[in-house]
Amino acid sequence: MVRSHLEYCSSVWSPYRKGDMENIEKVQKKATKLIPELKHMNYIDRLKKCQLPTLHYRRIRGDMIETYKIVPGKYDSMAAPMIPGLHSYITRGHDLRLHKIRAKYDLRKYFFSNRVVNVWNSLPGRVVNADTVDCLKCRLDKFWAN
Repeated sequence: MVRSHLEYCSSVWSPYRKGDMENIEKVQKKATKLIPELKHMNYIDRLKKCQLPTLHYRRIRGDMIETYKIVPGKYDSMAAPMIPGLHSYITRGHDLRLHKIRAKYDLRKYFFSNRVVNVWNSLPGRVVNADTVDCLKCRLDKFWAN
C-alpha cells in the first residue's frame, strides 16, 4: 500500500539528492523490518527474501518504460516531453539512441529528458526494440538481473 505512494509520478518527480533518496528508501527499510522473521536480517537480504527491488531500481525501470512509450510516439506528441534523438550513423549501440542536451543548472540536468539518456543509450538493441511494453519490461528485468 505504501509503495504505490512512494512511486507515484516517479517519472515527473525523481529525487536526485542522495539524502532524499535515502529518506524515501527508509520507508521501505522500515516496512520490511515489520516482518518478524526478517527483523534481524540486513536490508538487501530482506529485499531478496520478499522478492522486492530497491526503490531506486524501480524509478529507473519506470523511466525506461516511459522513455519506450515516448520515443516511438506511443504518446500524443503534444503531451509527451521532447527527447531529441541522435541522427548520426554510429556503429555501436541501437538505432534509437538519444542525444543529451548540456544543462547548466541542476533543475534542467535532472529533468526527465536528460535523466534517461545515459541509461537508455546503454541498453542493448534487443531490449529497446521490443514490440510491446510488457516485452520491454521482461527484457529489462532479464538484462538487469545481475
